[in-house]
Amino acid sequence: MTELTRRHLTAALAAGLALSRAALPRAALATPAPAGLREIRLGAFTVTALSDADAAIDGPWPIVGEDRPRAEVAALMRANGLPPDRFTPGFTPLLVRTGRETVLFDTGNGAVGFVTPPAGGLLAHRLRQAGLSPDEIDLVVLTHCHTDHIGGLLENGTPLFPRAEIVLGAAEFAFWSSDDRLAAPPDGNAYRSARVFRSHLAPLADRLRLVAPGQTVVPGIDALAAFGHTPGHLAFHLESEGQRLLVWGDCAHHEVASLARPDWHALFDMDKAAGAATRRTIYDMAATDRVLVAGYHTAFPSLGHVVRDGLGYRWLPMADRPRR
Repeated sequence: MTELTRRHLTAALAAGLALSRAALPRAALATPAPAGLREIRLGAFTVTALSDADAAIDGPWPIVGEDRPRAEVAALMRANGLPPDRFTPGFTPLLVRTGRETVLFDTGNGAVGFVTPPAGGLLAHRLRQAGLSPDEIDLVVLTHCHTDHIGGLLENGTPLFPRAEIVLGAAEFAFWSSDDRLAAPPDGNAYRSARVFRSHLAPLADRLRLVAPGQTVVPGIDALAAFGHTPGHLAFHLESEGQRLLVWGDCAHHEVASLARPDWHALFDMDKAAGAATRRTIYDMAATDRVLVAGYHTAFPSLGHVVRDGLGYRWLPMADRPRR
């Protein structure tokens, strides 16, 4: 499988998608919102983080560090003042209102993901809290096709976003479309994702737009390669009025363990080496460019920055600040 390397970034630069080194986005200011919502401004864009689930799960081992002894992962947690075997991950779709389009990144668990109702599958409720009806969504942009990212495409068997165009990586679509995916072990994540792909996404193929790294989704939103977690996993770079945001999907499953030890294997990465290479490159980009990040599985509101820390990296959650 092709790994994300700096060649992808060079190609993005050549395509006019340069990730210039900029100051931390002064416009990204938190505004009060109901629990489960967090709104910021990013230039002319309004960005709202939507909590789709709130549940503690076992981990982070083996979700992060499956190739390491469990005690080693537990020791890292203790060294950071965290419980060694329990955490509450984020499941955080992102709503972006550009002024022209209303764009939703990922759709949460729905009734079929990792955290199901009533603790999960809260996206439709969060949209109502944000003052939006699902039929106001113009585009649904999917980072990849695991169940906790596409499960919210349907609600009670009916498409939740009746007007939306659906944007997905071409390599991701090709991979999950193959009948070979149904030959995976039936108790595994790959098989479950393949089944949900067929029930939730394949019927919407007439509204699907396939993209590749380096392509523009809408003005100000561009796709970046982030392969490894899945074969066609994408990240997205947003920019408005010089303010920037990196939507990195599942480039981290735990904001301490994933960043401190990017070379540790992740349980749900389908290509372990490519996943580790992607983390190294994406984290380096985020730290070098000081860009705000939306990390789907970091703790809600899943917005923060990345800094270098020894041989690894550290996640800095975005501080709450009143709107000016």
